[in-house]
Amino acid sequence: MRIYVANPRGFCAGVERAIATVERALEEFGPPVYVRHQVVHNKTVVEDLRARGAVFVEDLADVPRGACVVFSAHGVARAVAEEARERGLTVFDATCPLVSKVHNEVIRWRREGYECLLIGHAGHPEVEGTLGQVRDGVYLVETERDLDTVSVKDPQRVAYVTQTTLSVDDTSRLIGALRDRFPSACGPRTDDICYATQNRQDAVRAIARHCDVVVVVGSAHSSNANRLRELAVDLGVPAYLVDGAADLKPAWFAHRGAIGVTAGASTPEHAVQAVIRRLGEWGARLVQEEKGPVETVVFSLPRALKRACDARQS
Repeated sequence: MRIYVANPRGFCAGVERAIATVERALEEFGPPVYVRHQVVHNKTVVEDLRARGAVFVEDLADVPRGACVVFSAHGVARAVAEEARERGLTVFDATCPLVSKVHNEVIRWRREGYECLLIGHAGHPEVEGTLGQVRDGVYLVETERDLDTVSVKDPQRVAYVTQTTLSVDDTSRLIGALRDRFPSACGPRTDDICYATQNRQDAVRAIARHCDVVVVVGSAHSSNANRLRELAVDLGVPAYLVDGAADLKPAWFAHRGAIGVTAGASTPEHAVQAVIRRLGEWGARLVQEEKGPVETVVFSLPRALKRACDARQS
């Protein structure tokens, strides 16, 4: 068996920033540091931070007054931020800047009198946060059927935004259908799907051409990791989503000559390397790491955290 490893893969700049925010808060202020929702959707990352003193909660009511809380990379609704201020919490907002960009687009469109269609998956924390940026006038669209039933006041004043971690192909088709129904719909100045999502999906397309099976390293509740697995399947290649090497099953690779390995944007590289080692133990050999674009995007830590750290050191 031959192993082909996709590039780019694993952590994106938004994930690195979110994890670094929790780590820095723990270093400067000591545990516990509360984190609203999983800071990123990866079991390994969350368990590591929990062992170091992070406490993950879904409701701010579970955070003691005056405590330190980090908002996850997925962002939060305005009501959550307001509740944190009212309860005197010290907030370090690790929302990915690319998610914040979508929030700002929604706010701008509503301010200009447009109703807004949000293309995304119901229940995903990023979607919940985006819907919660304004009081009304934003409607979730998951499928073309939703487009058929959505009701707006003025079809001439409709805008759209998207979740950042969607399938590029599926989203493109849905935007096409949206424009068929609302020909004058306004969209974002630049694509809302983030660079890392695009790059990782392109990398799966590249390895799928010469692989008999694809392994995506990432957690089941990671949107971008699930899209990678689905993309491989759509390309006609069996694909499996695993948290780590322990989830691999030898039967998946029986009579398979070439194995592709990739990872979602919230997956640490050590989990990928553990999968490659396990496959090696079963007789597979690493042939090559695929070529891909070099990602140079870096996001700085939240300003509030940097100010707090500077104040403690002065």
